[in-house]
Amino acid sequence: MSTPLKSSFLLSYLCTLPPALLSREILMADSEALPSLAGDPVAVEALLRAVFGVVVDEAIQKGTSVSQKVCEWKEPEELKQLLDLELRSQGESQEQILERCRAVIRYSVKTGHPRFFNQLFSGLDPHALAGRIITESLNTSQYTYEIAPVFVLMEEEVLRKLRALVGWSSGDGIFCPGGSISNMYAVNLARYQRYPDCKQRGLRTLPPLALFTSKECHYSIQKGAAFLGLGTDSVRVVKADERGKMVPEDLERQIGMAEAEGAVPFLVSATSGTTVLGAFDPLEAIADVCQRHGLWLHVDAAWGGSVLLSQTHRHLLDGIQRADSVAWNPHKLLAAGLQCSALLLQDTSNLLKRCHGSQASYLFQQDKFYDVALDTGDKVVQCGRRVDCLKLWLMWKAQGDQGLERRIDQAFVLARYLVEEMKKREGFELVMEPEFVNVCFWFVPLTLRGKQESPDYHERLSK
Repeated sequence: MSTPLKSSFLLSYLCTLPPALLSREILMADSEALPSLAGDPVAVEALLRAVFGVVVDEAIQKGTSVSQKVCEWKEPEELKQLLDLELRSQGESQEQILERCRAVIRYSVKTGHPRFFNQLFSGLDPHALAGRIITESLNTSQYTYEIAPVFVLMEEEVLRKLRALVGWSSGDGIFCPGGSISNMYAVNLARYQRYPDCKQRGLRTLPPLALFTSKECHYSIQKGAAFLGLGTDSVRVVKADERGKMVPEDLERQIGMAEAEGAVPFLVSATSGTTVLGAFDPLEAIADVCQRHGLWLHVDAAWGGSVLLSQTHRHLLDGIQRADSVAWNPHKLLAAGLQCSALLLQDTSNLLKRCHGSQASYLFQQDKFYDVALDTGDKVVQCGRRVDCLKLWLMWKAQGDQGLERRIDQAFVLARYLVEEMKKREGFELVMEPEFVNVCFWFVPLTLRGKQESPDYHERLSK
C-alpha cells in the first residue's frame, strides 16, 4: 500500500501526462511489475545473503589466505572480455549477478592478503569491516545531526580522541576523503587565516604566497597548491638530509629567499612518515622556525600519525603538539579500511566553518530544535559526505588503546626482523637502517656483486 507521500508524488506525476498517455501509464502500473526486487523483501534478503556469502568466501577467507594469489592478473583487453562490462537494455538473473560478484572479487587485488605490499595500506580488520558494512547499508550523509545523529556524535568523539593523542585538550577537525584532501584543507585554512578577504574577493586580493615542504614530501602538496590557485611555483622545496628528513637550516634560508623575492611565506608542511624512506621531519626545530616567522605549521602524518598510539615509538613525532593542523590516515598503519582520513586542528575559533561555510538555508537552518553546532556539513567543501568514523570507532572499541598499541609495535618488530634477515643473506643491500616500518633495500644481481666501486654501478643496479 502506498504511503501518502508516494501517492502524492504519483498523482503529481500523472497530472503532467497528456490524456493519451495517462490511460497507458495507469494500465502499465496495474499490469507490469518493475524490474526490481524493491517490492519483494524475501527476494531482497535472498540476494543479499547470497552476496554476503560470496564476499565471506571469496574476499575474506580466500582473500586473506596465504595459499591464494594476491591477484589473478589479466591484461586489460582480456579482463574486459572476462568481466563482460557492457551495460545492456535487459537485466540479468540473480545467478548471473552472483557470478558477476564472484568475477569482480576473483580478478581484483586482495589488499587484505598477507603478501600484499604494494601500498601504504593493507590488512583486513574484521571490526572495521563490520563498521564499513553498516555504514554502506545505512547509506547516510554526514552533514546534519538530523540525518546522521549517531555519526555526528561519534565523529566528534573520535576526533577528540585523535586530538588528545596529538597533545591537544581542545580543537576542531573533520574526516576528509583521503590524506591529499586533508593536506589541501590545511593549506586553504592557513591562507584564509592570513587573508580572510580571499574567500569573497578571490585571488586578486593576495600577494604572491610561499609555502615550504621537503623534497621527500607527498606529491599532494604540489597538487593542492595548483588546485587552490597558488600555483606549483609557490611551493618552495626544502632540502632533506641523507635519511630523508627536512633540514631546518635550509627551511630558514628558503624563507629568507622567498621574502627577498617579494613573496609572503604563510605555511610549512612537515612530514611524519615520508612515503618512501619513512622519515620523520624534526618537528621541534621546524616549529621553532615557524614560531619565529609567524607561519602555520601543518604536519602531514597521514602515514606516521598512528605511531602516537605507541608509548615506545611516539617520540618520533616529538613536537607535533606545536602544529596548527595535522593530517592522519588511520586507514594506513591502523588498517581501519579505506577511507579513513582525519584533519585535526588546534584552532577553537570555528575556522573550518568560517573558511568553508556558505550557510545554505535549506540545509543548515538556524532555528532547529537541537544545537545547530552539531550540523558539521558547512565545515567542508563537500555537501554529501560519507561516514568514515564508524569503522575506526568500532575497531577502537574492540581493541582498546592497548590493542592498537600492540598492532603498531608489532609492525616495528616485523620491520626489524626483515632487516636482520636481509643482513644474513647475500645480495640484499639496505638503503639505510630504518627508524620506521619502511624497509628500503636493493636486491643486487650476481652480475653486480662486488662491483660497488664501479662508476656505473648505481645506474646499472637501478636498471
